[in-house]
Amino acid sequence: MNTIESKGNWHEMKGKLKKKFAVLTDNDQLYIEGREEELYGSLHKKIEKTEVDLRKLMKEI
Repeated sequence: MNTIESKGNWHEMKGKLKKKFAVLTDNDQLYIEGREEELYGSLHKKIEKTEVDLRKLMKEI
């Protein structure tokens, strides 16, 4: 999979995730280029979705 940024504007995607999952904070969605696994780990802890499900969700958004 390409990086998150190549899938669109991260800020827009972050806003959509926050709307869908109100429990997410800005810190939960902190994206640092090249460290996507940490982002997925943080999101997994909060919304209890697997990395595969999260990647699928990112593609849909």
